[in-house]
Amino acid sequence: MSGIAEPRLPADAQRDPSTGRSPRSGRSPRSGRSERFRGGTLGPAGTIAAAVVALAVVAAVWPALFGGGDPLAVHPAQALQAPSWTHPFGTDESGRDVLSRVVAGTRASLVVGVVATLVGGGIGIVLGVVAGLGGRFLDAVVGRVTEVAFALPLLLVALVVIAVTGPGPVPAMLAVGFATAPGYARIVRGLVRTARRSQVVETAVVMGRSPARIVVRHVLPAALWPVVAVGTLGVGQAIVWASALSYLGVGTPPPAPEWGAMLADGRTYLQTAPWMSTFPGLAIVVLATAVTVLGRAVRRTGVVR
Repeated sequence: MSGIAEPRLPADAQRDPSTGRSPRSGRSPRSGRSERFRGGTLGPAGTIAAAVVALAVVAAVWPALFGGGDPLAVHPAQALQAPSWTHPFGTDESGRDVLSRVVAGTRASLVVGVVATLVGGGIGIVLGVVAGLGGRFLDAVVGRVTEVAFALPLLLVALVVIAVTGPGPVPAMLAVGFATAPGYARIVRGLVRTARRSQVVETAVVMGRSPARIVVRHVLPAALWPVVAVGTLGVGQAIVWASALSYLGVGTPPPAPEWGAMLADGRTYLQTAPWMSTFPGLAIVVLATAVTVLGRAVRRTGVVR
């Protein structure tokens, strides 16, 4: 096995043990690694996206750093005030500070996006591995299930799950996770089937390795690592869909600060207080875009394949 290179490994990982150089490029592993990781590997867009995501994480963990008071504090006398030095994002119909609520809503959006992606990825991995390693019957069953799921709009699938489980933040995470699982299942299924036909697996079979060891050592790593890269892109999508569920009133219930719910609350006041919907909407767009751009940049660098 030591002389067999696994498929799709980077060139600097396939090096001659006696010389420490890549057989393809002739470069030492140090030079290849420094070329990959030297300054600006993410590119300008990726670097900006990473900064935005880092800022969102800080806001989710330490919201007090960004000013504002209690996001649930009600001040009727200050209702519907325009943005000012006192309230940079204005106030809502109950006099609550919109900036405080937008900052506090960062945690909910990040948690829902990450958990929903983990749920969808976990279910998709299980289905994909079963389809890829099982016989024709299991492959056909999983294939038909994923095809039916793909034929339905993602939001409709999420709403069906919500109808069964009931509204709330946890059901919203599960709904988005179930709705996105078929996409991960199809990816994993194709990767597993490709890994099964690879030279390294065929060699392991000839050498008498047990099926369980072959699956754990060779098939699963080749199939799961690319899913990590896809998952980074899925977080942004999950944030958008979770906000859509809250906008429809089946996600995080009021008065908890959540961007989708804040958008829904601001619909009535679009003419008189547009800032109630503008700033939560911008937060959704900026964070979802930043996570997606960062995921693409990380995938492009080859750090996660």
